[in-house]
Amino acid sequence: MKNLFHQAILLLTIVFTVNLVSCSEAKNGTESTIATDSNESYAGPVEKATFAAGCFWCIEAPFEKIDGIISVVSGYSGGKEKNPTYADVSAGKTGHKEAVQITYNPEVISYSELLDIYWQQFDPTDAGGSFYDRGTQYESAIFYHNSSQKQLAESSKERIEKSGIFKKPIVTPVVKFVSFYKAEDYHQDYFKKNPDDYFAYRNGSGRDAFIATHWPTNLEEKYIRPEKSELKKRLNELQYAVTMNNETELAFSNQYNENKEKGIYVCIISGAPLFSSADKYESYSGWPSFTKPIDARLIDKPVDDEFGIMRVEVRSKLGDSHLGHVFFDGPKPTNLRYCMNSAAMRFVGKDKMESEGYGNYLWLVD
Repeated sequence: MKNLFHQAILLLTIVFTVNLVSCSEAKNGTESTIATDSNESYAGPVEKATFAAGCFWCIEAPFEKIDGIISVVSGYSGGKEKNPTYADVSAGKTGHKEAVQITYNPEVISYSELLDIYWQQFDPTDAGGSFYDRGTQYESAIFYHNSSQKQLAESSKERIEKSGIFKKPIVTPVVKFVSFYKAEDYHQDYFKKNPDDYFAYRNGSGRDAFIATHWPTNLEEKYIRPEKSELKKRLNELQYAVTMNNETELAFSNQYNENKEKGIYVCIISGAPLFSSADKYESYSGWPSFTKPIDARLIDKPVDDEFGIMRVEVRSKLGDSHLGHVFFDGPKPTNLRYCMNSAAMRFVGKDKMESEGYGNYLWLVD
């Protein structure tokens, strides 16, 4: 009865606000502290994540240009020596590993999302280094900054081990963070400063081939946004209004709010995978809600202050389409609520994922 009463109250509120606010704050919500500057960076709380996975150039680049990430810095972590140099670390003269330190806003992107990206960048079964870079200085490690990160990292590692993606045991350790030293300036943003050398290194080392063997790649070539003229033919009136004009569907009266089937939700525009049923939960907001996306690199999160209410919009990157908003009032472990419009997505049931080309994501729905 409590839930029914709560839904009734929410529904009455939504009648007055649905045309103004998309996916408004759910119960026990907190007012967002997010602000924006001319570069659409996100002010508010910040946390740090520190990862090692071989050459730091190749770990820094994948985390760049992801909304909610404030900075990504290459450096050294894991050793006792103070102020190590690249010459000493790369020669194996210290206990440090090449690492990257990510500063991010947890109200926009979660540590869990960073871990999901991290695992897709290297060979976590290699105990002696990383591809053709050998030695402890090139070994992988997750350096946790607090007990929450430790728990999430260990849980994420266990899930990867059970996924069957890798045939060998995962050897990446989860260890306590102690210190981080920024690498020399010429190592920062190396992929931007020396793109030819960077991509030659990635290809020559075998990193790119390994990633392509174990993870979906080149998704931008597979999931293409049709022309608007085609979309007008393909989509119904509500789908077009939501995805192309940032409209909001009715709460509690949409296709997927109460869907409890196993499967994934894909972009109705491009077909790109967006959310797993395993991350869907009942938020009592009236819209399908998720704790995280399948891959944060497949969505954009521009600041939305159109009505004087500071919110973070969620858009399909490959579909260039409106999905909903994300709020910092969700359940643990992410504390995020991805409040989505059903009309912006298409559900693919577990039994159809293989036949429709989403077999690589089956491990995510169990």
